Amino acid sequence: MGGGPSTDEHLLIVLPFDEPTEQIQRIQKKHPDIHITYRKLTYAVVPWKNDAIPPEVFNSATILATLSALPPNPADCPHLELVHFFSAGTDHVQQSPIYRDTDITLTTSTGIHGPQIAEWVVMTTMSHTHHMKTLLQWQKDKKWGSHRDLGGVRDMVGQRLGILGYGSIGRQVARVAQAMGMDVVAYTASPRSTPESKKDHGYIVPGTGDPDGLIPSAWYHGLSKSSLHHFLRQNIDILLISVPLTEETTHFLGKEEFDILGKSRNTFIANISRGQILHQEELIAALKKSPEEGGLRGAALDVTDPEPLPEESELWHMENVIVTPHASGVGTAYVDRAFQVLELNLTRKERGEKLINVVDRKRGY
Repeated sequence: MGGGPSTDEHLLIVLPFDEPTEQIQRIQKKHPDIHITYRKLTYAVVPWKNDAIPPEVFNSATILATLSALPPNPADCPHLELVHFFSAGTDHVQQSPIYRDTDITLTTSTGIHGPQIAEWVVMTTMSHTHHMKTLLQWQKDKKWGSHRDLGGVRDMVGQRLGILGYGSIGRQVARVAQAMGMDVVAYTASPRSTPESKKDHGYIVPGTGDPDGLIPSAWYHGLSKSSLHHFLRQNIDILLISVPLTEETTHFLGKEEFDILGKSRNTFIANISRGQILHQEELIAALKKSPEEGGLRGAALDVTDPEPLPEESELWHMENVIVTPHASGVGTAYVDRAFQVLELNLTRKERGEKLINVVDRKRGY
C-alpha cells in the first residue's frame, strides 16, 4: 500500500442512504486524482450476494467504502486494494469470499461510536438507578408519587465500572464514568503491561476517550475462564460488555459468570457489543433472582440474540431490564465521522504510511 497518488485510483462508495455530497466533495477536494463513484444500495440479508451493482462497477474499483455490501466474487474486483467499512466490527461479513479468500486490506470505522454509545450507557444505567420506568409511568398517570415508593437511589460516586473490552467505546465510557466519580477497571484479550501498549492507536473523536490508557486503576487480560473470573471478582458494580464478537467471545458470559457478579455486587450489566456474547436465557435467570439470592440487579441491552428480539421474549417485560433495538450507536455525526476515518486512511495510503483501524483477520477484528 504505498507510492504516491495514482491517477488510476477509483473509490467506489456503496451505502444505504442518499449520496452524502458534502463529504464526497471534501474527499474530492483533498484527493483530486481519485475518481469517485457513489451507489445507493439498501440492506441485504447476505450483503455479498446482491446483484444490484453490475460487476463492471466493482471491476475498476481500487478502494471500496461500504457498510456491508461486497463483491460476490474476488474475481469481480481484480484491482481492489482496500475495503473500508462504515461499521465498527466485521463479524457480519466474515463469511464473505472477500474476507475469507483474499488478503485485501480491510479497515473499520471503530472509534466513531464512542460519544453516543457512552451517553447511552450512562442514560440507561442511570435510568435504572433513578427508577425512570416508575417516574415516567407516574407522569403518564398524572400521579405525584411519593419518593418513599421509589426506594433508594445510589449515585455513581465510588462505584466500580468494569469494562470488558477496552477499545474506543470502552475508553469513552471510562472517561465519562471517571468524571462521575467512578473507579474503572479494564479487561483486554492481550496484556497491556507497558505505557505504549495501553495507548489507543485507532481513530479518536477529538476531546474524547482515553488516548494514553491512564484512566483504569487496574488492567486485566486473557481469554480463559480463569482470567475472566479473576476480573469479574473485582467487586464490579457495573459491567460494560464491549468486546468484539469472535469465536472466543461467543457465549463468553453465562451462568458461572453471572453467579460471580451477582454474589459479589449484584452487578448491573450493559451490553452494547453483540447479543451472542451472552447466554441470553442464563442472563434472564440471573435477572430473576433477588439480590439476596445473588441475582443481577438489572441490565441494559442494546443487542440481543436473536435480533430482532422475538415478541415472546421475557426481556421485554422485565422491570429491571432496558431493551433498545441496536440503536446506541445512532447519531447525527455517524456518517461524517466514518468519512473522516476513510479520509485519514486515503491520505495515509497516498503517503505510503500505515493505515489505522486495520482488521486482523486472525483475531476477527
